[in-house]
Amino acid sequence: MFAWFVVGSVKIETMSNEMPQVHFRKLYDQFNAAITHLDCGEQCAQHNPSGKPFCCDICQAVPALYDAEWHYLHVNTDLWALWQGNECPECAERIVELKSATPAYMLLGACLGHRQCQRNYRALSCRQFPFFPYITDDYRFIGLAYEWTVEETCWVINNLDMVLPTYRQEFVAAFDHLFDMWPDEMESYAVLSAEMREVFLSRRWRIPILHRNGKDYLLSAGSERLQQVSAVGFRKFSVYQR
Repeated sequence: MFAWFVVGSVKIETMSNEMPQVHFRKLYDQFNAAITHLDCGEQCAQHNPSGKPFCCDICQAVPALYDAEWHYLHVNTDLWALWQGNECPECAERIVELKSATPAYMLLGACLGHRQCQRNYRALSCRQFPFFPYITDDYRFIGLAYEWTVEETCWVINNLDMVLPTYRQEFVAAFDHLFDMWPDEMESYAVLSAEMREVFLSRRWRIPILHRNGKDYLLSAGSERLQQVSAVGFRKFSVYQR
């Protein structure tokens, strides 16, 4: 099964293609915490026929890099190359679709793979996965929501209670900084958050939120009313229901 998607990319027509100067080395250093005490890649890889972590498998996900981020990585490491579309022959027909879904200020990348990962040079999309900043309808960044298209494959999504406080704090700080510098990028995540509300409203489900205040909530997809809960009770999917 292929569940291809572009990691860390949301394309909207109203966004400016101009990106401010972001110091990516500083941003990486400030957003470097592990998501959980366990190696989440080892936990999910056993369920992937390729034996790779799903998010590190180019046949499952293609990372998106900001133009300036690509320039920094290209100069400083051999970990990354531009995605050509032939890395996974089974998905060659998706090339045009994925490239057309990528904003003009971003590029699609391919790394050397999880066994040759240079963690100091992971892209921002790798560090944030499987989360994105949730933006409310009244335009507040309240915390972390997850990429719902990978619910059945991502171990972290199925173990949200294990996400470390330091990771949550660094995630929030990183995107606070990015949004302060670049308000347009907050708009892109507002669009993604609205799309999530539509999906969860159709499911008649509430949205799990790892709030920036350190607590966990279920958010009504209709009213955005928050109910504090324990993350231990969040929904599990597929093989993780066992």
